Amino acid sequence: MRGRPIDVRTSAVLLTAAVFLTACNGTDEAAGPPTTPVAKPTTSTPAPTPTPTQRKLKPGAKGEDVKALQRRLKELHYDPGKADGKYGTSTQLAVWAFQAVNRMKQKGTLDKAFWKALANPSQPRPMAKKREKDRVDVDLKRQYLVLYKDGQPRLITHISSGSGEYYCAKDRGAKVPRCRYATTGTGDFRTGRRASGWEVSPLGRLYNPIYFNGGIAFHGALDVPRYPASHGCVRLPMHIAEYFPDLLGTDVPVHVRRPG
Repeated sequence: MRGRPIDVRTSAVLLTAAVFLTACNGTDEAAGPPTTPVAKPTTSTPAPTPTPTQRKLKPGAKGEDVKALQRRLKELHYDPGKADGKYGTSTQLAVWAFQAVNRMKQKGTLDKAFWKALANPSQPRPMAKKREKDRVDVDLKRQYLVLYKDGQPRLITHISSGSGEYYCAKDRGAKVPRCRYATTGTGDFRTGRRASGWEVSPLGRLYNPIYFNGGIAFHGALDVPRYPASHGCVRLPMHIAEYFPDLLGTDVPVHVRRPG
């Protein structure tokens, strides 16, 4: 059952406990008219403390509780897109990233375990021993990245990396195709060349690409599934790729790992 929303800006403690709340207000009136000609007494009781409620949310859900979810994710540096109260694709991608960081099964339906984790979230684990204040950590096993600014997470997002499939394609300027596995290599790299808008490559189109390992780049894509699906690049949701280049400069460390 959906509860009536309260102002989450002035009830942050309740929000971290359950994301959405039900409030009930009531007053008690005098039972009847007085028996003597004196002023009618009135009494009232304070509004009861709102009781946290939880409902299962599925993609497609709408309401103030969804808006509260979106605001909470944003507060934790995930990007669900506009806080419009609609559980759409952008919110789904942010939920996947949150579930990955918190070692939860990635799924669309949000149950009690999810709300509990949202109230007491885990911090992303660093990918390398060297922890530069400005860097990007990529977790290939759980399919998310963290962009750090001044030593703190600035953005946490779902990604889709190399699928591992074997394929053949012509490199730029080549006359014969070259065959290889679609993998995203692990290691320590730095950001380099970038392009604005759509760039056409032999393997498809890349939006706002930022290269960090040869022909491997961070880039926006129209399809960022829950599983690894690229030819090796790190796909980003389109709404994040719009501003990602503004957050990530050139010659910034990138640590790519496949942790246990």
